[in-house]
Formats: sequence, structure tokens, C-alpha cells
Amino acid sequence: MRSVPVITSLLDNDLYKFTMWQAMLHRHPQTVAEYEFLCRNTPAFPLVDLLDELNEQLDHLCTLRFTEHELAYLAGLRFIKPDFVDFLRLFQFQRRFIRAWAEGNVLHVSAVGPQVHVTAFEIHVLATVNELYFRRFEQEKAMDTGRQRLQAKIDLLRAVDVAPRRTHPLEISDFGLRRRFSGAWQREVVATLRDELPEFFRGTSNVLLARDLDLVPIGTMAHEYLQAYQGLGVRLRDFQRAALEDWVQEYRGDLGIALTDVVGMDAFLADFDLYFAKLFDGLRQDSGDPIAWGEKAIAHYEKLRIDPHSKRLVFSDALDVPKVLAIYDHFADRAQVGFGVGTNLTNDVGCDTLNIVMKMVSANGQPVAKISDTPGKTLVKDGTFLAYLKQVFGVR
Repeated sequence: MRSVPVITSLLDNDLYKFTMWQAMLHRHPQTVAEYEFLCRNTPAFPLVDLLDELNEQLDHLCTLRFTEHELAYLAGLRFIKPDFVDFLRLFQFQRRFIRAWAEGNVLHVSAVGPQVHVTAFEIHVLATVNELYFRRFEQEKAMDTGRQRLQAKIDLLRAVDVAPRRTHPLEISDFGLRRRFSGAWQREVVATLRDELPEFFRGTSNVLLARDLDLVPIGTMAHEYLQAYQGLGVRLRDFQRAALEDWVQEYRGDLGIALTDVVGMDAFLADFDLYFAKLFDGLRQDSGDPIAWGEKAIAHYEKLRIDPHSKRLVFSDALDVPKVLAIYDHFADRAQVGFGVGTNLTNDVGCDTLNIVMKMVSANGQPVAKISDTPGKTLVKDGTFLAYLKQVFGVR
């Protein structure tokens, strides 16, 4: 191929892709899903300029297979089951399931097919678009700026006095694969944090880096897992409960952090009853006001007579180090807290970043939607379905 491959290993993906993938393979392998790419901000140049390179990269991606060493690593994770590893041994992306094209100055990417064959495209596409885009900027200058800014973050965290003053430790993980400056830069950032901040740095969502750098792979579920249940034949009002119940049955105590903002925190908590609150280890926030969200979570646990100190609140929405420290300061003596930091770790190099996503828009021919606690992050293709979903869950 003419350009250097962005993705060279199928392990270069977020852990929650594998955990959702396994759950859907076991529970709903027949699901047909549709994913669409979207850029939410204005880039420095039209992303359609990347179209030829992107198609070339997709051709390359569809030649990759999991190696035996990669499969052995996955098999060593106690929640990954042998039959899923056998499935991955046979797995190969099919080029006919993904298409990239231009409409005017707008780049479109769509993946349509059996969910167990198209779900893993998402992170690879986002990482590829990002890296192709940022290859057009001055690399050495960006990396030098990135190292300076990374050191400033390290210095700020080293100045934090957390023990024995605070009840719960400060724990930070890397969630920055999908919007990274490059694969090489993410690797350097994660290795630096591992070496420089062992007291705070917990791991990475990137399975390849977790393996290579001897770190804990971090992740449970994303929006697409719960959204899929909007199209799986259960009563729409019950889709969250059905998704959570299947997760409990699949993992039986492992991977116990539930995502709360597919239809908003209030609607989630209405379904997160004593049964689920006891079975799940905690909750993840990905939109809305983090302080307000955390207060609602703690109040919900207290209402159910569950000690919030026994539960974990994970924050992962547009975090930087000052925001992490402010949230930690607010909750560190009231519940276990964790932070998944993305773009601000892996793409803080002095260039304006892309706000790109590739989200599920339908399952089995039925529209699905996310009603975010941050209005700009609500995602839907069918406005009529969104209005119906809001009505069902009483969301304004």
C-alpha cells in the first residue's frame, strides 16, 4: 500500500469492543447492525481529502487476522471464553461490509452487516481517520509540544497529596485510542505514565498496549451494547433491563461497571434497582455534569441502603487533569472513583483535535438512539424514533 498502515494488529482496539463482542456473539449472534461515521466539529481541512488513503487503509485492515500470540493473551483474561477465542481465530473483516465515500466536502463511512462482523470496525476507523489527518501536520513539532504538556500533567499529579488524607485512591486510566494523534504517540504516552506515575496510573483501554506494556486492560460496555437492545424485540421500555440482565448472565461478577447515559441518568436509575445495584460494581459517566451525576449515583445507592464506599464511580467525559482533580476532590471520601482520560492524554500536542464518532444507528432494521445528558452528544438518524424514545422514558 502507498501509505504506512495505521492498524497493524487487531488487538489495537478497546477492551470494551471485545467484551461487548463476546456478549453479543453468545446472546444475539443474528443481529444485523448499522454504524455511521460523524465529525462533530470543523477540521482544518475537509476530511474527504483523506478518502483515497482511508479506503486503502480499510483494504489493509481487511487482510489482518488475530495471531496465535494475540489469541493466547485474550484467552488469559478470565472473562474471555474459549469459544469466543475460537471465533476470533477464524475472524477476518469483510470489505463488503464497510464503505467510505464523499458527498461534497463531507466524508461518509458506513458499516452494515452482522453485528459480530462489523462491531469492531468502529475504533479502527476512528483511529485511522485521526492518524491520517494528523500525518499532515508537522510531526516533530507536535510531538515536542505533546511531551512538554505530558510532563506538565505528570508534575501536576505528583503534587497531589492523596494519602493518607483521602479515603479512596486517585486512579487514572488511558481511554484515548479512538482520537489519538497516532499509535506511536499513544504508546509513548502510556509507557511514560506507567513509568512516571505508578501510584496513579491504573491501565489502558487499548488491549495491544496493555499486553505489550504489562498493564491492566480497562473497559466493560459502551453505548452500542445497550442501544442494540432497542432493536432486539424486547419492549422498548425494558431494553436497559434486558441488556443489563444479559451482561450479568454473561460475566457473572466480572466487568461490573454499567454505562448510564444511553437514555440519560434519571431514566437509567429508574431501571437500576436493588438487584442490579448489588450485582454491578459501579457506574460510568460519559456525559452531563459529573458532579451532579455523581451526587445522583450516591443518592441512589443510599436510597437502596447500599454503602457508596463499596461502589465505584468512573468518569470518562472530556476529562483533563484539572477536571480529574476537581472531581476527585469532591468524591474521594464518599465513594471509590476512577477516571478514564482520552483525547487530553493521547492528542494534546498543540493541534486542534477532531471530534469524531462512529455510532450504531440501527439494529435489525430498527432505528436506535442515544439520549445523552449532554445535548450535543445525542445521536440518532431517525427523529421520529427519538421522539418516541423520549416519550417512553419521560425525557424532555
